[in-house]
Amino acid sequence: MPFPDAFYRWRPHPWHGIEAGPDAPEVVNAYIEITPSDPVKYEIDKKTGYLMVDRPQRASSLQPSLYGFIPRTYCGKRVADLMGEEIKGDKDPLDICVFSERPITRADILLHARVLGGLPMVDDNEADDKIIAVLANDNIWGKARDITDLPEVLIERLDHYFKTYKITPDNEVSVTIGKPYGRDHALKVISASIEDYQERFGE
Repeated sequence: MPFPDAFYRWRPHPWHGIEAGPDAPEVVNAYIEITPSDPVKYEIDKKTGYLMVDRPQRASSLQPSLYGFIPRTYCGKRVADLMGEEIKGDKDPLDICVFSERPITRADILLHARVLGGLPMVDDNEADDKIIAVLANDNIWGKARDITDLPEVLIERLDHYFKTYKITPDNEVSVTIGKPYGRDHALKVISASIEDYQERFGE
């Protein structure tokens, strides 16, 4: 059923108003919140859809990739069950890290990302997977089809960043990251997050 004309007078909410993509879970829409050059952590305001300043990063390390989420996904029970542990989902959209050969220096954008794998991250006993992808039409990375097509050092940088970016002198961080997984498992995680979204919010 098409949307009424009035719908297009307003910008759709990045989480709820945009599809995961017609080729999901292989190629997905990604809404970008943070760029690799930015020492400030931004996060979508779930109520309004505006990009908000969450906090300036205390540590000197920067996000190694573009970072955001896949619209109309939700980390609920199905996503948590794929971890194989007695944990719950973090009740957020599914995070995605996107590599691009050319620097993309602005956030609050959409792009098409080809899914290659992911990191099985648990934060405070909640499933918080980080899907790893590349810009779908990237001149260098666009032909990659699995996480093994990326240099290992890129995955190591992501692993190190997520294990350390919350560390402060008075804050004990409870983050664990398992062995990176490939494309096949990443597609299962995305499909589960789409089903979790449909159960939580409806079509």
